[in-house]
Amino acid sequence: MMAMFRSFVSASAQLRQQQQQQPGSGSGAPAAPAEGIESQFSCPICLEVYHKPVSIASCAHTFCGECLQPCLQVTSPLCPLCRVPFDPKKVERSSSVEKQLASYKAPCRGCSKKVALVKMRSHIASCSKVQEQIANCPKFVPVVPTSQPIPRVCVFPPICSNIPNRSTFVCPFCGARNLDQQELVKHCMDNHRNDPNKVVCPVCSAMPWGDPSYKSSNFLQHLLHRHKFSYDTFVDYSIDEEAALQAALALSLAEN
Repeated sequence: MMAMFRSFVSASAQLRQQQQQQPGSGSGAPAAPAEGIESQFSCPICLEVYHKPVSIASCAHTFCGECLQPCLQVTSPLCPLCRVPFDPKKVERSSSVEKQLASYKAPCRGCSKKVALVKMRSHIASCSKVQEQIANCPKFVPVVPTSQPIPRVCVFPPICSNIPNRSTFVCPFCGARNLDQQELVKHCMDNHRNDPNKVVCPVCSAMPWGDPSYKSSNFLQHLLHRHKFSYDTFVDYSIDEEAALQAALALSLAEN
């Protein structure tokens, strides 16, 4: 199901970027989409309006400069959208998209005021109507009781989510996103089996006790041995590692 959803998102994003690149009439400037203009100029990674957009020369896909950074820090980067290898030296600032962001306006999702796309992020961050909508987001209800923090279902997930994401992870080799633990293992086995680079485990670093600077010398073996199960099933993130150990020992003694 996750793979099907990502395929749908990827196809939608590719179609959106193709529409952006179609030439307009008259002066040659691109024609403004009739509706959904904000979504037409949203980064496929963060799903927000482009910020300092950059484009990959080989496939012409555009992303926020900051969003693409993890991909530029690996030996053999792949486009996060089409998975095509690219030369990190051939990633350029997208001046054409910047001009479109400055030219086009869209209604704010909260107050409906027409705002230039280039200013949309800062406007949303300060819009009282948006903040009110965030406060009224419906609560997510798990299907079974859990001790874990319960996230909110929100129309502005990049803005109001203050719970660390411990469900999906970024590949430390190529920057591929939205991989759960099993998908991360499969992705790395399929694509990075012979990659010699030492990398930080994204699963461990997302944990309260994780060291975000520790690099595994053999990341694939680490995944296969340390992450055969989901931490969410067994771990209470509200207590520290020592308390978790004592709780596990107490439970083990009680069962025996």
